[in-house]
Amino acid sequence: MTATVSFTIDSPLGPRPTTVTYAREGAGEPLLLLHGIGHHLQAWQPVSDVLAADHDVIAVDLPGFGASGPLPAGVPYDLATVAAALGALCAALGVERPHVAGNSLGGLLALEMGRRGLARSVTALSPAGFWSQAERRYAFGTLRAMRAGARALPLPALERLSRSALGRAALTGTIYARPAHRSPEAVVAETLALREATGFEATLAAGGSVRFTDDVPGIPVTIAWGSRDRLLPRRQGVRAKRTVPGARLVKLAGCGHVPMNDDPALVARVIRDTARSSAADAAAGSATGNCASAMTG
Repeated sequence: MTATVSFTIDSPLGPRPTTVTYAREGAGEPLLLLHGIGHHLQAWQPVSDVLAADHDVIAVDLPGFGASGPLPAGVPYDLATVAAALGALCAALGVERPHVAGNSLGGLLALEMGRRGLARSVTALSPAGFWSQAERRYAFGTLRAMRAGARALPLPALERLSRSALGRAALTGTIYARPAHRSPEAVVAETLALREATGFEATLAAGGSVRFTDDVPGIPVTIAWGSRDRLLPRRQGVRAKRTVPGARLVKLAGCGHVPMNDDPALVARVIRDTARSSAADAAAGSATGNCASAMTG
């Protein structure tokens, strides 16, 4: 079940209202899940139930994607504005500094939230922003081609293609290593999400000059990359590790660019391990503080 929440965001044009669609389940420390460009919150369905056993899981449709409305007219889809909007979303939902896991664009946003002190841990799955210019041009060209194909395909043809393994591979093989594992209904829904994403072009335009170049100190960070990522090659993970030297770099064997469907158990374990390391760090800090108090008392 999804719900909507309206809140005010800070933007270069001043405070503006926006509305976001989200799904929430489970109990425990909050965990915010962020999808990639052209996708929707349902990308996390293969892992959300597992994560909800330990966490208050909040999967969101980013502004301009899925069922969420676009950002207000004139408000840019740049990294700073959208990250701040996600912070405002958390406040509106009564959540303070969640764990944040994101894929692709969502991974970049997760890292930015961590850098801004808006997250207690970050798991970034094939995050954007660590590309060379040639790699960025390739990725953006591929995404535009996927979008054009989604918009040109009549719904009956899309539904017919989705019913065969070969058709699902043709539709989603760029982002999944195992597209045949995706259900026909999910393939139709995510192709329509790509077709109808009102924030797609503005997000690509804003991302043309984006490189993530700052460290994310003070919190656990995991950067995980699919070994069969065809959109953002896994060598970008090495650059990410150089940028965030304290991060744990994890290879997701056999996974593509959107790994949650390729190996749900592995992805859920990576996210949970990162969140648990945050709890362990907090416990260690508390123990150190108690020892210090005992020695000075």
